[in-house]
Amino acid sequence: MSRTGRNWDDLRFFLAVARTGTLSAAAARTGTEHTTVGRRIRALEEGLGARLFHRSNLGYALTEDGANLLEVAETMESAFLSASAATQAGAQSVSGTVRIGAPDGFGSVFLASRMHRLTERHPGLEVEIMATARIFSLSKREADIVIGLSTPQQARVVARRLTDYRLFVYGAEAYLAAAAPITAVSDLTAHPFVGYIEDMLFARELNYLGALEPAVSARLRSTNLLAQVHATLNGAGLCILPAFIAAAHPGLAPVLPGAVSLTRSFHMHIHEDHRKAAHIRAVAGFIAGEVEAAGALFAGPAV
Repeated sequence: MSRTGRNWDDLRFFLAVARTGTLSAAAARTGTEHTTVGRRIRALEEGLGARLFHRSNLGYALTEDGANLLEVAETMESAFLSASAATQAGAQSVSGTVRIGAPDGFGSVFLASRMHRLTERHPGLEVEIMATARIFSLSKREADIVIGLSTPQQARVVARRLTDYRLFVYGAEAYLAAAAPITAVSDLTAHPFVGYIEDMLFARELNYLGALEPAVSARLRSTNLLAQVHATLNGAGLCILPAFIAAAHPGLAPVLPGAVSLTRSFHMHIHEDHRKAAHIRAVAGFIAGEVEAAGALFAGPAV
């Protein structure tokens, strides 16, 4: 293999280490052993005559030379991905792996129950759903498609608004039957709430309780929306939940839906390098179509 060929292959490992910060995480991302990644990094540094990373017990951090190389490597990667996407766009079959990063509720409840319809249609297609409360970086290739709560803050990202969705106060039917009556918004302050851990919110749009008047605070908190759902189902108190999540749990009932509701939005983000790839376009189109068909589910109960 030519020196140029080896250098480009080494750059794949360089990008993985730069983005993950450790050899083990880079090895998992590239499907190799950490010893292989370390050997590739050393070979690249020797070939370039420069030290690219500061090594420590905390991991690998880019040196100034490494930061300069990162910009070049990402440009080369973008060119390669764009060429691959253009080639795939003309292919007849849809195949490959598409990784989706999504909020835990949308990913676990909405996407997970529907995505098999697409993979059954395309046997060569594989889909990975990372359903967790965090921000995913398209530039670091953490995901191919990201479902976010706002327009993208990253450069070179193509975005489309999927839908608005409504949220209401919910309580378990058994809890509401035994607790003090709620006939006015002011009555909500007499009830315990379940909600997010405020200083761990990954997006300001999730600060639901802060949007209520009069103000309430959560006595039981979790970073995970489904944990909040199950706590509420088992009588922990009231919780502000997306209507499409509550609809999956008949034991939950809306509280004062005509007086208390919030509206948020889902947006789909795709890196410009990937938007022409057939398998990513197929998954993105499927998600958009499923969301559009479920408009009533996201709107919630009529009030």
